[in-house]
Amino acid sequence: MYKAIFLDIDGTLVSFKTHLIPQSTVDALTIARQRGIKIIISTGRPPHIITNLGQISNLIDGYISTNGAYCYIGDKDVNFSVIEKCDVDYIVSRCEEIHTPIIIVTRDDMAVLGQGEAFDRLFVDMLNIHNIATDQNHARRMLTQPVIQLTPFIDEATERDIVAHTSHCTSGRWHPEFTDITSSAADKGKGLLTMAAAMGIDIEETIAFGDGGNDIPIIRQAGLGIAMGNACDQLKQESQYVTTEIDNDGIMKALKHFRVI
Repeated sequence: MYKAIFLDIDGTLVSFKTHLIPQSTVDALTIARQRGIKIIISTGRPPHIITNLGQISNLIDGYISTNGAYCYIGDKDVNFSVIEKCDVDYIVSRCEEIHTPIIIVTRDDMAVLGQGEAFDRLFVDMLNIHNIATDQNHARRMLTQPVIQLTPFIDEATERDIVAHTSHCTSGRWHPEFTDITSSAADKGKGLLTMAAAMGIDIEETIAFGDGGNDIPIIRQAGLGIAMGNACDQLKQESQYVTTEIDNDGIMKALKHFRVI
C-alpha cells in the first residue's frame, strides 16, 4: 500500500500550455488524500516562487523545494542545505566572466544577477513567474546571505566544467538553457529520504512523479518512480512506468493503473 505521493510541479503537476493543474489531476489527488495518502511537492522551485498550486493547496502535506535544499512540513524545517561561500563566489564569478545571468536563491528571497533575454523568455514567459527581483544591488546584497541554490543560464558543457571546479556542489538540469546548482548534500532523492523519515513512511510506500532531469534522483529513490509522457528520455529510462502526458490525464491514469485510486 502506498502512503505518499511526491510530485514535481512544472511539466508534471502544472501544464506549460495552460499554467494550470489539469482538473483530472486535482480530482485524482483529492481522492488519494481522502484515502489517507500524503501529498508532497518535489520541485526545483524555491518557496518564493511556488505560486501556482492554489488548486490543490488544501491537499499538500509537505514540500521538497529548491531541489531538496529546503524541505519542510508546515512551519517545521526538515532540511536546509547551504552552498559553501567559496563555491558561491566561484560560480558567480564564472557567470560574470561569460556574461550570463544567474538566479540567486536564499531561504526567503530570489534575485537575478546579470541581464539577458533568456531570463524573461524562460522564467517570465514560459514559467509565468513574475516575482523574482531584478535589481542588481539587491542581487549582490543577497550574496552576503546563506545561498541555497544558484541557477545559471549555461549549457551542459559549461555546467560540467563549473561543477567540477566546486568543492561540494551538484547540479540538476531540467531545461537545456539553464541548470539548478545546490549543495551536494541536496537533491530530490535525498529530499524524499528525509521527508519519508520525518513522516514515518517506508521508502517502498512512496510514489514519485516527474518529467525533467532534476527528477532522476527521486525517481530512482522512490518505491515507484513514474515518468510523465512528456518527460525527457533519460527520465523515462530511469522510471519504472511511463504514463501519458500532463495534458492527457497522466497522473490520474497512472494512479488508476496502480490502483492507488
